[in-house]
Amino acid sequence: MPIPDFQSFFLPLLEQVSDGKEHKLRELIEVLAKHFKLSDTERNELLASGTQAIFDNRVGWAKTYLKKAGLLDSPKRAVITITQRGLEVLKTKPDKLNVHFLRQYPEFVEFHTAKHESLDEVEEIVESDTIHETPEETLENAYQGIRKALAEEILSKVLNLTPSFFERLVVELLVKMGYGGSITDAGKAVGRTSDEGIDGTIKEDKLGLDIIYIQAKRWQQGNVVGRPEIHKFVGALAGQGAKKGVFITTCKRQLQMQEIGK
Repeated sequence: MPIPDFQSFFLPLLEQVSDGKEHKLRELIEVLAKHFKLSDTERNELLASGTQAIFDNRVGWAKTYLKKAGLLDSPKRAVITITQRGLEVLKTKPDKLNVHFLRQYPEFVEFHTAKHESLDEVEEIVESDTIHETPEETLENAYQGIRKALAEEILSKVLNLTPSFFERLVVELLVKMGYGGSITDAGKAVGRTSDEGIDGTIKEDKLGLDIIYIQAKRWQQGNVVGRPEIHKFVGALAGQGAKKGVFITTCKRQLQMQEIGK
């Protein structure tokens, strides 16, 4: 099943600590994973940043929201216990808990309202029973959206420049990735009609013990790298006695890289 939105963890999490004892958050995460019958793949699915599992993040934020509403307490780090208010909520046997329910508590309203810029935005969120993303997920997805838009803008500019500029850009990119040190020492854009499909070279390491040959193609969007282009490049590598090569293009709306080694 899909990973539940973080509001779906409110009630099960509160019920798991209804005995009034202290519970470690890590143990509760495992219990909730079994409760929702999540697969290992779903458990290991990461946030866009790759820094934390989505499931763990959503349980963590559920804990935070319940604590801000006064239903949970945290006597020590990564340990939670239910409060008297939390017990009273469970006595009413609610079918579900969500942000709208928690906003009956003034301390939660203060916490939640401070997270939004306008009353209109708050009202829109209050009316929603299902918020799929935690605040952290919202920020990360916004960041990824900005990165994608920036990448598309850069690609658009690159496509309007000359092929020789793109060849030099590729060499600089590889140097920035850690190949060979400085531009002068590490990279060389060949750019000759007689290069037999080789557009540049880069030193694999700062000592220059091995050379990587580069093929840089500034292709318009819609083109696809096929076997003929790769085979031609492999042939050019063989002609140079090369062991490694990198083929980089602008097709498919993103830079694509394929390392070829013998």
